[in-house]
Amino acid sequence: MRAIVGVLGLLIVLAIVGLLAKTQLGSMRAKPAVPNTSGVAMPVVTPDATPQQQSQQIQQQVQQSVEGAMQARPMPDDNK
Repeated sequence: MRAIVGVLGLLIVLAIVGLLAKTQLGSMRAKPAVPNTSGVAMPVVTPDATPQQQSQQIQQQVQQSVEGAMQARPMPDDNK
């Protein structure tokens, strides 16, 4: 009798773990794309341009972003 209860308990636990694993794996597959929230703008290209033109557009946009980020910013006044 004790063995039957033990086996049934293990089967119930196995079923619960299986259901939890199935829901977790299912939610990972259906996960939508994460929007860009890092504050960095993604390059925008013209869809009807050739791959070479798209590459040049991305390079120009990245270069402009880097130049804008490297410009000196005013330092806050620490005397306040």
